[in-house]
Amino acid sequence: MELIVSMVEMAKLLVNRDPRLSITILIMKLPIDSEVDSYTSSLATSMAAARIRFIHLPHVNLDTKISSGKFFSDFMESNKPHIKRAIADLTDLAASTWRLAGFVIDMFCTTMIELADEIGVPSYVYFMSSAAFLGLMLHLQSLQDEQHVDITEFKDSAAELDIPSFEHTLPAKVLPSAVLFKEEVRPFLEHAKRIRKIKGIIINTFDELEPHALGSLAALGAPMVYPVGPILNLKGETKAKADGGGRGNDIMEWLNEQPPSSVVFLCFGSAGSFREDQVKETTYALERSGHHFLWSLRQPPPKGKYDLPRDYTDPMEVLPEGFLDRTASVGKVIGWAPQAAALAHPAIGVFISHCGWNSTLESIWFGVVVATWPLYAEQQFNAFELVVEPGLAVEIKMDYRS
Repeated sequence: MELIVSMVEMAKLLVNRDPRLSITILIMKLPIDSEVDSYTSSLATSMAAARIRFIHLPHVNLDTKISSGKFFSDFMESNKPHIKRAIADLTDLAASTWRLAGFVIDMFCTTMIELADEIGVPSYVYFMSSAAFLGLMLHLQSLQDEQHVDITEFKDSAAELDIPSFEHTLPAKVLPSAVLFKEEVRPFLEHAKRIRKIKGIIINTFDELEPHALGSLAALGAPMVYPVGPILNLKGETKAKADGGGRGNDIMEWLNEQPPSSVVFLCFGSAGSFREDQVKETTYALERSGHHFLWSLRQPPPKGKYDLPRDYTDPMEVLPEGFLDRTASVGKVIGWAPQAAALAHPAIGVFISHCGWNSTLESIWFGVVVATWPLYAEQQFNAFELVVEPGLAVEIKMDYRS
């Protein structure tokens, strides 16, 4: 969902810069993404989206489990016939009314570059992670394909790696999980190989944040790079809940009553959740600290089921007895959180974060210090970058994996 939101925010900026532009976004829906329809419907009548339209591609049924390292490559291949049909319809329309100028594809949809080549239009990648991470992808692909290094051997290694997009050496323990397992590393690095061949990379970062990383990309074989960040959804359009924003208002009212820079905000993204024993350990830390806190506590999916977390019907089922009563004067436990709105509030002093790139950019935008608690994907890498390169975060843990 976050990938679509970021892409839409970039599309809004583009159409606002040139009245001749219009943008069509093709959406492949993952089985676990239940909010896409409501999000795009909410934009359909907005002025900002007047020249942005959405095409929802048909659902595809796969035998591959979503937890498998092969799922995303199989998912893309299964969607190709639908994408070809949608593009054919677009080009037929273009012939009579407008000109198809090019493709902008998600960083994990690089197999679609060949479709752009068939039509004869340029393709660009919209890269929604850091420039340092893009440099890592290109470097590891070169190591494996040109120097025949088995990247998966870095799993559980204490090695310190020289990565051109970093000024400091990188501990192997913060490499993303996708490069440490044989089933996942090949499709991951294939994306890097294809990215080298495109027209350009539009990346959600900015020069002042990553000067060294951006400066290293040309030598790593990247095409033209356009840093356009930070691109953020600061209006919280993704959560138009049926309660009319009531919960968000309640949270803001509670924050209004707290002293400036006094609240520790714990929020771990759309896919972040913890086991019951971890929840209890967190309550002990919060209670002993004595600090004010706002905690977005989400329920993990059932064991063995790959799904997004949900709000607890009753958080008391995982919280220690009496915790809410003992901390009532300083703390608030919630479910879903309006993260951008909370970070913008002057009461927030520290953000305990999973270090997703979007959350990282939001924390920088609002000037809130991050304490790192990564969970999955490239978040360990992001945590290391924040702590060690620009020094914008403090470490709780950089190499934790859920």
